[in-house]
Amino acid sequence: MDRRFFLSKFKIPPASFSVFGILSMTATAVFYVQVLVPLLSKFTKRKRGLSLKERMGIGIAISCLATAVSAIVERKRRNEAIREGLSNYQADAVVMNMSAMWLVPQHCLPGIAEAFNFIGRTEFYYSQLAKTMSSIAISLLAFGMGVGSLIAGLIVSVVKNVTQSEGAGLLEVVRITG
Repeated sequence: MDRRFFLSKFKIPPASFSVFGILSMTATAVFYVQVLVPLLSKFTKRKRGLSLKERMGIGIAISCLATAVSAIVERKRRNEAIREGLSNYQADAVVMNMSAMWLVPQHCLPGIAEAFNFIGRTEFYYSQLAKTMSSIAISLLAFGMGVGSLIAGLIVSVVKNVTQSEGAGLLEVVRITG
């Protein structure tokens, strides 16, 4: 994809797209505390605006939306590569005529989801569990996220290796994995 920042000469390094998630999480957390909590507290009659479980639910819903957006963008990117006749080239060999800025929403939405879900869970653990258990729960949460990331990376690697072999069609993928 064309990684130029809005058609300027500056190219965003591929690994730097994760910064959009961090920035969106930070901006959402600040916006929630500074703007949404005062507004919502008037309607909900609660000091924190939303309950912790409501915040976690909103975070999960936004995570689902992020997955849907990722699927839509990936389908558009695949169709564009096929249209340009680039489907048989390695990803780093050519630049597709599609802006990499299409990837920004799928990096921002998980950041927004984390601002609701992760922060809500952390507050939930510290407010609802005993002091000795809350630290362990936070540690287990971080450990679970790390294991999940490793498993996701393993799945991506397996799918890439299976589908990258020459002539690997759907039947071969099913036969190899099944």
